[in-house]
Amino acid sequence: MRAMTYDTYGGNDVLQLTELPLPKVGPGEVRIRVTRASVNPVDWKVMSGGLDSLMDAHFPVIPGWDVAGTVDEVGPDVPEFAVGDRVASYARKQVVSAGTFAEYVTIYATDAAPVPDAVPDDVAAALPLTGLTALRSIEVLEVRPGDRVLVHAASGGVGAIATQLALALGAHVVGTAAPRNHRKLADLGATPVAYGEGLEDRLQEVAPGGFDAVADFAGGVLETTLAVLRPGGRHVSIADPAVTGAGGRWLWVRPDGPRLAGLLTRVADGGLAVDIDRTFDLADLAEAFAASQDGSARGKLILRVAD
Repeated sequence: MRAMTYDTYGGNDVLQLTELPLPKVGPGEVRIRVTRASVNPVDWKVMSGGLDSLMDAHFPVIPGWDVAGTVDEVGPDVPEFAVGDRVASYARKQVVSAGTFAEYVTIYATDAAPVPDAVPDDVAAALPLTGLTALRSIEVLEVRPGDRVLVHAASGGVGAIATQLALALGAHVVGTAAPRNHRKLADLGATPVAYGEGLEDRLQEVAPGGFDAVADFAGGVLETTLAVLRPGGRHVSIADPAVTGAGGRWLWVRPDGPRLAGLLTRVADGGLAVDIDRTFDLADLAEAFAASQDGSARGKLILRVAD
């Protein structure tokens, strides 16, 4: 099978298109014929060696954690799926090795979710990591109707979904973003606020009583979070482990097929929107990584592997 791989940690120049054997299908696993995958910043951060202290890597590495496609083969004891089923998954494994930027990938059946007919593969592939991270963040914050919620980096992949989920629960959401993305947040139903110098003052203007809950998807904002958080308020970060020493939660999301299935159902029903910026061919992964790194993307970056 064709796969994008790297033999050593490094920059985008270490990526290469290679031919590898089909992955074996073990008990409790399914093999997916990949149609689409999506890029997340963590993919190139892992490639640079940024998570080496946390996760082992077996070279050559196939990067990629998001996937959509069709079940190609099922292993023993997999009653949930059959060959031909459309599925999506946040396919992170405990070892960095056999990822989703390939024609085939094998995952645990419990990490896969059925894709509704109304959801195209591009959207299904764009949702897993960002959607599950957003959902878990909102769950940890225990967002309730009437809560005033602050979302740092609300126009990003995770932030936009978290904003929608919080609004659906009846919360009042304030989201930080660059001015060019304020219309996007306003269209979702959130109150946009420009980040940068003076952020704390601007937040106090729109929420003089403070916030019940704060979700940090940016990093470097802990001081601001604590300044605008109400006494007894909840806060979570996916970017700053220091929150654990300040009464908050540092979140690292796990693969979760059932929760992903719920998010896909929301998309199919029109209750959740996923922004897609552009699509690249599998062999152009380095170009896709560059677009993720330079901040030009205004939505998820998709890899077209097959149709």
